[in-house]
Amino acid sequence: MNTFNINRRQFLKGATATLALSTFGAQAMDILNPLKTWRVGLIGSGWYGKSDLLRLIQVASVDVVALCDVDKNMLTEAGALVSKRQKSGKTPRLYTDYQKMLAENQFDIVLIGSPDHWHCLQAIDSLKAGAHIYLQKPISVDVMEGEAILAATRKFKRTVQVGLQRRSTPHLMEAKKNIVEAGLLGKISHVEMCCYYHMRSTKNPPLQPVPDFLDYEMWTGPAPLRPYDGLPHRGWRAYMEYGNGIIGDMCVHMLDAVRWNLNLGWPKKISSSGGIFVQKEGKSNITDTQTAIFEFDDLTAVWQHRTWGNSVDPDYPWAYKIYGDKGTLACSPFRYDFTPIGNGNKIHMDAVYEREKYPEDVTEKDIEIHAAPATRLHMINLLTSIEENKRPVADIEDAHISTASCILANLSMKTGRSLSYDPIKQEVIGDAEATKLLQRSYRQPWLHPMPDHF
Repeated sequence: MNTFNINRRQFLKGATATLALSTFGAQAMDILNPLKTWRVGLIGSGWYGKSDLLRLIQVASVDVVALCDVDKNMLTEAGALVSKRQKSGKTPRLYTDYQKMLAENQFDIVLIGSPDHWHCLQAIDSLKAGAHIYLQKPISVDVMEGEAILAATRKFKRTVQVGLQRRSTPHLMEAKKNIVEAGLLGKISHVEMCCYYHMRSTKNPPLQPVPDFLDYEMWTGPAPLRPYDGLPHRGWRAYMEYGNGIIGDMCVHMLDAVRWNLNLGWPKKISSSGGIFVQKEGKSNITDTQTAIFEFDDLTAVWQHRTWGNSVDPDYPWAYKIYGDKGTLACSPFRYDFTPIGNGNKIHMDAVYEREKYPEDVTEKDIEIHAAPATRLHMINLLTSIEENKRPVADIEDAHISTASCILANLSMKTGRSLSYDPIKQEVIGDAEATKLLQRSYRQPWLHPMPDHF
């Protein structure tokens, strides 16, 4: 059996690479108005908010008008960085209150890189202010938040691109076209998705005073107010108060990629089980072990995560694997491998990097350099979608389905029952108790938006 190992240089020279990189890249750039400068704002100027903004600066003419963060130190640092990276050299206006930022400026695009529990309110307020949005995933922490964002997007006729950038990842775009759509897998009836990263916090930090540079009340917003035990910026994912655990953080990427590959809509039924089985020593209240099953017509997609022990496949610790009767396709943000059944050619491809074209990637602090090309293509797709008044590749509706499906998996684990969601009636079929769980309680004075508000 032969193996085709396509390295980066071969990939960039190949026709498939030209298609993958130019679909949203060079061809898309030709559509953009070269005289237009996009007025941009960022809410949440931490790690990934800055990373998303810097990718946009690389591919478009932008004027970063304003930044917002409740941490004054982080905000000042972000302002200085942006002034060095945008062509004008201008330092954006700095805000600690995103509502004031939206009220005092006009934006073409607002990027939202805040923690998950803020995504809904900030997205809707940005839409009301007339902005198009680049919204980090997951779009919500409960199902009704997602329904509300979707309704608001359609009412205000704005474009919302969600940071599910596997849909814009060059090697995964190539795999979708030349493996899945070409029929090399045959009949597909099973998918496995996983994350075995040891990413769950096991810390037990002591309580301490809130520093004067952090507005902790505003950081918490509509979420429950936890006793302060240290800067929450990178530790908030350890708590269900602010997100939906690892399934809401990592499964949403893989499930969305599977749905994109196979053109799947809502799952017919979702079930999940798990808990904190091993890592009991810290404060974190998200699961360290969880399995979820998403059932579609003639297809099951199974998710598993463990934050302890070894990965089932060391080459694919965070991945999706699509099984057909003619072969298997394994995909991750770093690579893909097609393995045929019987005689045939294996196909391997690594992620595309663009270090030569964007040398600033190499020295950027905390960059996910393997994901940078995908985020750039995602940004270009957002801009071309706005220009052409069409839905982007990671439109809010698809993002809502992927996000809500992961939330429903957690609700299945909580109730101990399989759940089927009706997106028309916006209820869990035949389960009044689970339907009540589709909406979390908000902390006063914040009000939970509902889809019928729009």
